[in-house]
Amino acid sequence: MFRTTFFISLSLTFSLLPRSAALPTIGVTYSASTNSQESAERIVGGLEKLNLRSLRLEEPDPSIIRSLLYTNITLFLTIPNYLVTPMATNRSVAQNWLYTHVVPFYPRVKITTISVGNAFLDVYPESINNLLPAISNVHVSLRDLGIRKISVSTSFSFVTAFASPFPPSTAQFQEPTGVTLFDPLLQFLHDTNSSFLINLYPYNLYRLRPEIPLGIALFQEQPFNFRDDFTTGVRYRNLFDVMVDAVVSALAVSGYESIPVVVTETGWPSASDAANEVDANLGYAEIYLRGLVKHLKSGVGTPLLKDGVREVYVYEMFDNGGTGRHWGVLYPNGTAKYRVDFSGSSTSSINVAIIIFLLLVLCLSHH
Repeated sequence: MFRTTFFISLSLTFSLLPRSAALPTIGVTYSASTNSQESAERIVGGLEKLNLRSLRLEEPDPSIIRSLLYTNITLFLTIPNYLVTPMATNRSVAQNWLYTHVVPFYPRVKITTISVGNAFLDVYPESINNLLPAISNVHVSLRDLGIRKISVSTSFSFVTAFASPFPPSTAQFQEPTGVTLFDPLLQFLHDTNSSFLINLYPYNLYRLRPEIPLGIALFQEQPFNFRDDFTTGVRYRNLFDVMVDAVVSALAVSGYESIPVVVTETGWPSASDAANEVDANLGYAEIYLRGLVKHLKSGVGTPLLKDGVREVYVYEMFDNGGTGRHWGVLYPNGTAKYRVDFSGSSTSSINVAIIIFLLLVLCLSHH
């Protein structure tokens, strides 16, 4: 009798477990400074302060990569935009870059992804035909080295890559003038089991679209904070999900709905030198980051992507101390700017622990 009761209870209990296979990895972006040794020490200290285990380097420095040897930190590398065209025309440029930034350290450093350029379409639109050949040359060079577990892709700015992002069901890729870029790129990502990389800033879309309420951009759970997609019947309560599902819809329309999505940049500025950017402030930035982390840890994904995005990288680790917008989650001296828990603990994992505890109690009570 006990065995029957126990296994019925076990079945019912595991039906309560979260459906999402895994929570998204939360990481942070670091923009290189001139002093690489100082940078390496700052990065390790910054990751410890933020309790994060994933790092994205915008301009990788070998000494910074070396500082992560034998750590449990996963590393996302970005090849600078100015190297894309040389890599496209000469594979040896790609090989030399890999011999400097990957070969001396991998797999002792957990390098997972290489992005060939970052928002290259925004920076060098006249050279966009060089992007896919450069990606291919990096990929082939890795295979020639016997490295098959580092994926290769490239990142895009959301506002540049997508037309008609709302409602998400109408989103489609916005091809550069006179160029067919996305279809062959998506085919490459599909064939190599790589992810689509997107820089996704609700702050930027909110500023471009005055009809978007501030509360939706900031994950504020208010009864009036929603937008409906009447085609899919989905009600959206935050702008992050709207933007992710626009990516998902565009991928599906193109026939590549199985390609994973990685958010390579997101954040909210805590300040801006522009007088008209009053929403760039410390309070709103903390609200956005808290809402983002809470949403990612919930494990609910988005309406069209139940397992959610694969990874999310907050932009950026430190304030740069210069002019313009200030995106850092830490001040230049390394002190915390916000009260946000970036760690991997989550409601889902807590629920699992509670369920396991109750199972043990149930088991012991029948002996």
